[in-house]
Amino acid sequence: MSSIVKLVKTLQTKNLFSIGLLFFVPTAIAAEKLGWSALAVFALSALAIVPLAIWLSTATEEIALILGPSIGGLLNAVFGNATELIIALVALKEGLVDIVKASITGTIISNLLLVMGLSMLLGGLRYKEQHFQPMAARVNASTMTLAVIAIVLPATVISTSNVVAPSAINNLSIFVAIVLIAVYAFTLLFSLKTHSYLYEVGVVDQEGETSPHHGKERTTKHPKSNLWLWVGVLLVATAGVAFLSEIFVGAVEEAIQGLGLTPLFTGVILLPLVGGAAEYVTAIRVAIKNNMDLSVSVAMGSSLLVALLVAPILVLVGQAIGQPMDLNFNLFEVIAVIIAVVIANLISLDGRSNWLEGMLLLATYAIVGAAFYFHPV
Repeated sequence: MSSIVKLVKTLQTKNLFSIGLLFFVPTAIAAEKLGWSALAVFALSALAIVPLAIWLSTATEEIALILGPSIGGLLNAVFGNATELIIALVALKEGLVDIVKASITGTIISNLLLVMGLSMLLGGLRYKEQHFQPMAARVNASTMTLAVIAIVLPATVISTSNVVAPSAINNLSIFVAIVLIAVYAFTLLFSLKTHSYLYEVGVVDQEGETSPHHGKERTTKHPKSNLWLWVGVLLVATAGVAFLSEIFVGAVEEAIQGLGLTPLFTGVILLPLVGGAAEYVTAIRVAIKNNMDLSVSVAMGSSLLVALLVAPILVLVGQAIGQPMDLNFNLFEVIAVIIAVVIANLISLDGRSNWLEGMLLLATYAIVGAAFYFHPV
């Protein structure tokens, strides 16, 4: 009984917003079973996925605290973008390859521009200037540059060659995917083992709350939760996301046609808003608490996870299930990712942020979003 009470208290303090949104879970299921319009099913299932994604993220954080920094960090690294991966796998199984590819670039763009922008803006409105670890930002920037190269090269091969066989692009994509997964493994070794001291930011926020107290940071420790209770929450939330993703993906094509949206805009703008809700809430919440270290780590780390692990997994799974997916992204997507990475790196490398820099990131995201909306393909 005490474990259940702790669970309820944790959900009330961390996920009050998500509790209200749980209303949409049975509503979305009923809408699909009763044959409501595709647009209604699409909207309701998208809203239903959001609270489950937040619960999944919260369960991962709680389990990480119980198991310690090494195993916890690995768990966060694997489950950090579980919602995006589940939605993408379901869409890939349904043959929506273009939307899946667009969602990869869209997640990178939204994390670097929208999430970091909102965090720096809202945090900067409360604190004149915020600071974070520049060394970790530089490491993330270097790794993100490699991810951009992996996205750029297949498109460059096609644009600089007269004829390129589809098999050649598939083989190149598989090779690049394997290299990226290897790089991700090395980044885990770097961040969790050999240079873990660079990533020991945000621990105070995860373990308790910090607040200024006579010029010093005062930490309030929270009691550790029951491991198996949170494992159960993690499994239920994951199963719920997978189930609702089937409903969501099943309605997406007809819904976007009714709205007059292109698959490119849907993948780049709409899907990341659904799948990345948990990261958005976490990054903004800790930024308002003046923990920009953790906020920047969440935003950039999520982008790295998508580029170095989620995208390669989708390429390999697509080959295995007969839905070949390559890394030959639309040239406009490539340019948008380059823009997002360059401006995010320029703003984050000095280890300081303010509300104006957040506004610049949001303005860039708005312009990029408008460009994808009016893009004809």
